[in-house]
Amino acid sequence: MEDAFDGPFLGILGGMGPLASATLMTRLTQLTPAETDQAHIPAILWSDPRIPDRPAAYLRQGEDPFPWMLNGIRRLEAAGAKIIVIPCNTAHLWYDALAAQARVPIIHIVDAVVQNLQAQGVPHGRVGLMATSATLQSGLYQSRLSAHGYECLVPEPEEIGRHCSIPIALTKQGHLEEARRAASPGVASLCDRGAQAIVLGCTELPLALPHAMRGSWEVPIVDSIDALAHAAIHWHRRQTGKRKPDD
Repeated sequence: MEDAFDGPFLGILGGMGPLASATLMTRLTQLTPAETDQAHIPAILWSDPRIPDRPAAYLRQGEDPFPWMLNGIRRLEAAGAKIIVIPCNTAHLWYDALAAQARVPIIHIVDAVVQNLQAQGVPHGRVGLMATSATLQSGLYQSRLSAHGYECLVPEPEEIGRHCSIPIALTKQGHLEEARRAASPGVASLCDRGAQAIVLGCTELPLALPHAMRGSWEVPIVDSIDALAHAAIHWHRRQTGKRKPDD
């Protein structure tokens, strides 16, 4: 007989950064179509801000975060997670290695973004990408977007620091208004270059560019935190048989 306390628990490997992880929990709750507490998604958050800096590690300027991330995955598996999401884009530079050792599936954040682009009516075309310098240099997004018929526009080299790295750092420090002022021109620049949608490919950037201001631009703003939340909701509905006709 199945344990009544068991079920399709979502595991969240967080702490990269802590505010992004907390925001994913909030958006997961806000976006889930639920009328009661019991209709929401059971979730386990492992938020470990001690995980070494991912961009620094990718650029060979810091400690390897892989053992720390794998430790978090093992903790989530032991706690009963049936699938895992990682609300950190740059952490996905270690996705293949983590997925190879994980005992449960891990949703890839870029796949979730692609699904959200399609859901927002952008099935192909030119997409502007804002992210950490490591994510941009790695081609993490470019390869997957290209495979789905998207052309990826990235900020000019001198813009990456001003409109991506600085607002990401400010968000981690809790200076959200300053982060907004730094990030907004980056969106405008990519729109001026012909972007048909903007992807916020760092989970700090949705906090720097909150929902309330996204109507300032005439193109969809695709938020990697919301994309992960939607992917998790879709997974949970399939697990529990609460599928919509288009699922």
